[in-house]
Amino acid sequence: MKTAKRRVAVVTDSSAYLPPELVEEHGIHVVPVTLTMGDKTWRDGVDIDPPTFYELLRTSPDFPTTSQPNVGVFLELFVRLSQEVEGIVAVLITSKLSGTVASAQAAAAELPEIPIEIVDSQSVSMGLGFPVLAAARAAAEGADLKAVADTARKMVEKTGLYILVGTLEYLRRGGRISGAAWLLGSALNLKPILEFREGILEPVAKVRTRSKALRKLYQLLEEQVSGGERVHMAVLNAAAVEEAAVVKAEVQERFKPVELLEALVSPAIGVHAGPGTVGVAFYVE
Repeated sequence: MKTAKRRVAVVTDSSAYLPPELVEEHGIHVVPVTLTMGDKTWRDGVDIDPPTFYELLRTSPDFPTTSQPNVGVFLELFVRLSQEVEGIVAVLITSKLSGTVASAQAAAAELPEIPIEIVDSQSVSMGLGFPVLAAARAAAEGADLKAVADTARKMVEKTGLYILVGTLEYLRRGGRISGAAWLLGSALNLKPILEFREGILEPVAKVRTRSKALRKLYQLLEEQVSGGERVHMAVLNAAAVEEAAVVKAEVQERFKPVELLEALVSPAIGVHAGPGTVGVAFYVE
């Protein structure tokens, strides 16, 4: 007896860095970002894991660069998946920081016979991951292409992400803040809390100590999820395991989320955030 053909495949990129067990459970297809440091190149999440990467980031004289998956990678994946499903939804890193969406769109344009929807998450890490999970859960329930894509787009609108970096140094080296802003922030020992607004990383608060920054983070979360009966959260870290455990315990106690995930920050994002970064992604049903 033939197995029914699954209707929709869900694709994302490795900057989401979803917990591996969820990727496997929901059959999500992950396209790796490429990392280059000196004369070495890795596929994010395939040839290198976050702990190894962050140790290299601390010790290597070379600063890493990233490059989005090229059109050929998406072409190959889309063609292969089209043999198994009726349509494909790709939910990807914000187009304001990466050309990944453009690569996927170019591949889709070359395959007009395959129904493909590209969704710009306008975020990274679990700010991208929650829309991916929403799409994958809808696909598992048998939703069609449009319904799966619409589910992802609605989740993009609902999902927030706050990031507390360990140092401004990597943002400066990656060209995400100016030298003047870095100099001033370092001199004042500022600990900025960042968020994504319309796909762009923006400061939402600047605090003088780490403990005050964490208190501000909880205050911001309270403002965002207050009154919500079913809150979903994910605590992220880039080589900040102990602090992330403290944050996780605190958000569990304060917000009682119905879903609380732990996720590592992808090396593709850690290039700019740097080790010592923690973050919280969230949405309210």
